[in-house]
Formats: sequence, C-alpha cells, structure tokens
Amino acid sequence: MTLRTLDSLGDLSGRRAVVRLDLNVPLKDGVITDDGRIRAALPTLNALINQGARVVIVSHLGRPDGTPDAKYSLAPVAQRLSELLGKPVTFAADTVGSAATDAVAAQTDGDVVLLENLRFNSAETSKDAGEREAFAAKLAAFGDVVVSDGFGVVHRKQASVYELAKLLPSAAGLLIAAELEVLDRLTETPERPYTVVLGGSKVSDKLGVIGHLLPRVDSLLIGGGMLFTFLAAQGHAVGSSLLEADQIETVRGYLAKADELGVTIVLPTDVVVASAFGADAEHVVRPADAIEDTPFGASGLGLDIGPDTAAAFAEIVAASKTVFWNGPMGVFELAPFAAGTRAVAEALTRTDGLSVVGGGDSAAAVRALGFDDDQFGHISTGGGASLEFLEGKRLPGLEVLGWQQ
Repeated sequence: MTLRTLDSLGDLSGRRAVVRLDLNVPLKDGVITDDGRIRAALPTLNALINQGARVVIVSHLGRPDGTPDAKYSLAPVAQRLSELLGKPVTFAADTVGSAATDAVAAQTDGDVVLLENLRFNSAETSKDAGEREAFAAKLAAFGDVVVSDGFGVVHRKQASVYELAKLLPSAAGLLIAAELEVLDRLTETPERPYTVVLGGSKVSDKLGVIGHLLPRVDSLLIGGGMLFTFLAAQGHAVGSSLLEADQIETVRGYLAKADELGVTIVLPTDVVVASAFGADAEHVVRPADAIEDTPFGASGLGLDIGPDTAAAFAEIVAASKTVFWNGPMGVFELAPFAAGTRAVAEALTRTDGLSVVGGGDSAAAVRALGFDDDQFGHISTGGGASLEFLEGKRLPGLEVLGWQQ
C-alpha cells in the first residue's frame, strides 16, 4: 500500500472534513510565541476551503491530563488561524459537547471550526483501545472524511490519530506528504556528503537514530548535553555536566561501530564551561578533555560547544549536500550559550543541497535566533515523529493511512 493523499477523497465540496492537525504551539501568558505549526497547516486548510469543504479542525495543546485547563485552551490558536487564513474561524469551547455540535451544525461550505483541546478528554490518550474508539466515534460524527495532517503526533496511537482514521474515509494532508518525501530522501536517497548533526540533552533519546543512520551517513556531529556522555565514553572527566552514565558502554559500542563503517563521528574539541546554570553565570572556554580545569573544578558544567568546535561543525555542514539536524548545540535560550546553535543554523542556510531542521527544540531555536523558515530546505513539525521515522520504527498514524516503511 502507499500513502493515501487528498486526491483519494474525491470532490469534497459540501462535505465535512475532520482535520487532525498538530497546533501544539508554545504559549506565554496566553500569547503564541512561535506560530510555525499553524503556518505549516495552511496549505492543506486552504486546499480544503477552496474545494468548498466544511472544515472541522481537531488538535491538542500541551498535556492537560484529561481535564479542561484554561492555560491549554486552543482559543488563541483559533484567533491566529483566522488571521492567517484571512477568514473567520469559529472556536467551539468543548470537543464533543454541545458547543462543538452546534458549531459544526451551523457550518456552510468553506467554513472552518476549531474544536477545543482534544486532551481535555482523557480518552484521547487512553491506553484502553475501547475508550479511544468510543471517543473517536464521537469525533467521526462531525465528518464525512478524515484528513490527517498532524505529523508531530503520527508516532502516537491516539484516538484522533489512529482510531478516527479507521472510522471514515481518510487520507494524509499536504504537510504529512511533504514530511514523508523529505524523510524518505534522508533514509533512502541522500545526496552525498551526508551529515547528521545531533544535540539536545539526552543521548538515550537519540541512540535509536544513531544506530539506524550510522550505516547511511558520512559524518555524525555530536553536540548538546549528549556530548558529555560521548566524552565520558572516551575517558574524559565532565564535571557536573549532564551525563547518562548508564549509556557510556552503549556509546563506546557506537564509536567502535562508526570506526568499523568508516563513518566520522565528530566530537567537540572545546566546550563553554559555566559555574552554574544561568545567563549570568561565570563561564570560560576549555578544551573538551580539560572541562574540570577551571576555577569551578568538578562543579563546572558545559552549556555549549566552544568556538573552535562551532567553526569546525559549520565547515562540515556547509560543505555537505544533505544535512539533518536535530537538537540544539547548547542552552540556546540563554544568550551566553547560544553561539554553537547559531553557528550550526547559519551553516545550514549555506548548504548547497537539502538542509533539514528536525523539528522540536531545533525548530524553536532557529526561529528564536532570528532565522526565517525559508532559509532552510525543510523545517519538520515533528521532532519525536521525525526521529522515530529515522530509527525505522513503525508509526501507527501513518500506517492507518496506508503508509509502509
């Protein structure tokens, strides 16, 4: 089977389309701080509106633990979506209750309704398939077809992602189709040299993708908090830096495997070491094998790759034909420790080939640091989903749409 796309649903004029999106955007005091996921949904929504479909959007936001919580309301998203679409978006203050029922009943062709946060109902994420199916049936009552375009949740077996797509004719939206095209190129047909840059806090989150991609890449660059487990695996002291001691032997195995395959794993040669975690903490640059050689001693902690490493990483990235980057190089939210992440992001904009920012914190970082989306080949909307795809895992939200890896 192949992925079912919008074309497979036929003419949608006058038909009700329940559209599962990932509108899980960051909010601060009720204000959206990054609307990238909303903008990523626009091509599919405009395609449906232009056909005259009656669009019923469902999404989650945050983790409200199955009960309504005002700080996780999708109301600000409805307002921003209305601005971006240039037309009213009706917001229903519940998910499957009277407000949702009335809003859907009042729709005419081309109208858009956004239902309240799916996760205000515990059945959405229940481990009980029967509970999920019952909730999905209530959502299905609002539609004639289902369009699944929330790539950030396709690795989850949740009611609106999996069971709902089984109850009505269903297809992937344009965003999921685009994400899969890019990920397929990364795993099956990458142009070389092919470089993968991995960062973020925990090496355990990335072990699967390292193992799956090692035979496929030319260079693997390691930054972020995970770099300290790699340094420890080489026998270096890392002070109070983030360390997963239980992963040291596994990392040693990957270093040996890379050697065997002829893949270059590039580790930092210098690190920005701070006296404490904070923007105003005293900090110095030290060689990666001398992290404790500071006035802070063993209490010092590494919070970014150093300038020599940033320059070396940037050179490799800019010279590559295919680059996949997932995870910041340091604590980019704190200005003194953002330089490594900025250097990698800037190098990606100079890549003469396919440059992919792998969602999650990486996508947030490039926007927070002032880069525009169109400076990169592709910015994924799903960090976890991208990684699981690149690990070769089965993703239930894609399989239910006919996709087979």
